Amino acid sequence: MRGEPGPRTVRRPLIGISAYVEPADWAVWRGVRAVLVPEAYVRAVTAAGGRAVVLPPDDEDGDVLAILDGLLLAGGADVGPGRYGQSPDPRTEDRPDRDAGELTLLAAALDAGLPVLGVCRGMQLLAVAYGGTLHQHLPDVVGHEAHRPAPGVYGAHPVRFAPGSLAATVLAGVDQVNSYHHQAVADPGRLVVTGWADDGVIEAVEDPTLPFVLGVQWHPENEADPRPVTALVRAAEGSPVAAREVGVDAAGSTAV
Repeated sequence: MRGEPGPRTVRRPLIGISAYVEPADWAVWRGVRAVLVPEAYVRAVTAAGGRAVVLPPDDEDGDVLAILDGLLLAGGADVGPGRYGQSPDPRTEDRPDRDAGELTLLAAALDAGLPVLGVCRGMQLLAVAYGGTLHQHLPDVVGHEAHRPAPGVYGAHPVRFAPGSLAATVLAGVDQVNSYHHQAVADPGRLVVTGWADDGVIEAVEDPTLPFVLGVQWHPENEADPRPVTALVRAAEGSPVAAREVGVDAAGSTAV
């Protein structure tokens, strides 16, 4: 009968992905400022059973987190050194709008206990939010360029994880990761370091006081097996918002 409730379903977890604002070229347009994010993030979220929601920089509030189930802080330009009490190195290229917007989202996500994954810049932003600091130009610290071999070229290196950590659980059996960054976490603040490269560079951090807060220094969205993204979606399936059931009536409309 029309109007009677149909089968109950649970929707896909909504994963917010922080986005870039960069000059972009497409079709006949050149150098137009655009909100964008590499499709690899979206593909990884979708493949894991989630629904990607692209989040432009916006530091007015974190209200959007009320309808999301998890937050993925994407890679990109450097975190502003003023955020951790340093003057900028000439080689630092920051995006103040991203810093402000992502820190607002992150604070709201942590307050709500939502799952959070930080990727590359996202891990560095996590460390800064937790009171830590960064190395502004990693080759000055480790003496080589292996973590960013050339513009647009990923490196690869061994990695190890602290036994019993979230990182070790999520990445069981992984002993090598890709790499593209010239900055790195120097001091993780209140986070716990749970992953290291073979040269000692911090590769994973987490907050063991919360169900799922993980940062990874590499780009799992570009790996054949993007386990950290998959783990984020799995954690988001248990969020209060994702647990809501949606009823679909015979006419195809929905009611919560």
